[in-house]
Amino acid sequence: MKTILITGSTDGIGLGAAQTLAGEGHRVLLHGRSVDKLEAAKAQIVAALPDASIATYRADLVSPEEVVAMAKAVASENERIDALLNNAGVVHAQPATGPTGHDIRYLVNTFAPIILTRHLMDHLAPEARVVSTSSAAQASIVPAHLTGAEPIADAFNAYSQSKLALTMWSRRMAAQHPQGPSFYAVNPGSMLATKMVTQGFGIEGNDPGKGVRILTEGAVGARFEGHSGDYFDNDAGDWGPPHADALSEAKCDAVLALIEGELEKLGVA
Repeated sequence: MKTILITGSTDGIGLGAAQTLAGEGHRVLLHGRSVDKLEAAKAQIVAALPDASIATYRADLVSPEEVVAMAKAVASENERIDALLNNAGVVHAQPATGPTGHDIRYLVNTFAPIILTRHLMDHLAPEARVVSTSSAAQASIVPAHLTGAEPIADAFNAYSQSKLALTMWSRRMAAQHPQGPSFYAVNPGSMLATKMVTQGFGIEGNDPGKGVRILTEGAVGARFEGHSGDYFDNDAGDWGPPHADALSEAKCDAVLALIEGELEKLGVA
């Protein structure tokens, strides 16, 4: 039995992956920003799987302090984490700027996974996996957007920038930890029928089961062995190249230095 933490797991592909992994006998740690939704998700899993091992953790990922607090709670209650699925994400948000002055897409999609992973590193064994949900939508990063010095007018551009930054970080972490844990960036599939897509884009969306399956495989599947640092494009159904900027050491250095600077200012580096 593995212990698997999944952010954004009260609905969508996060909840689907949690249900699948619990059904395979793993201990699943659910995350959400609503206590009621967390309890409902847990009840849904336990109703189908009475013997499921489920724990819940609440945190609003726009708050770096809440992310740190959640990491501490997870670490205190679990001896080890075998897989961390950084799945939570946001496209549209009002207001678009969080309490720190940063764009919410950067706070939730980039900063939160980095902070959470950093504060759980001592609980990740060499064979552990950190799977971060990226996207086919990746856009070159504007430094003033990342730091919050300038607002980002277009929500989808903000989302795309934040996902490229997360992909860059995942690749760099893999390079820094050649003996493990393993790090992966995964596009779970474009325009899946999740709340983020249906509410954000007003379309029905594609089969979310596609995303559920690749998240589950990322957590425990054999296909991910030996691919730390690589990008899985589930639209193509295979490993492939991310945005060209993620393949540039100089651009990765610049972006990750910016992120490090912002986390230091926030006191969570």
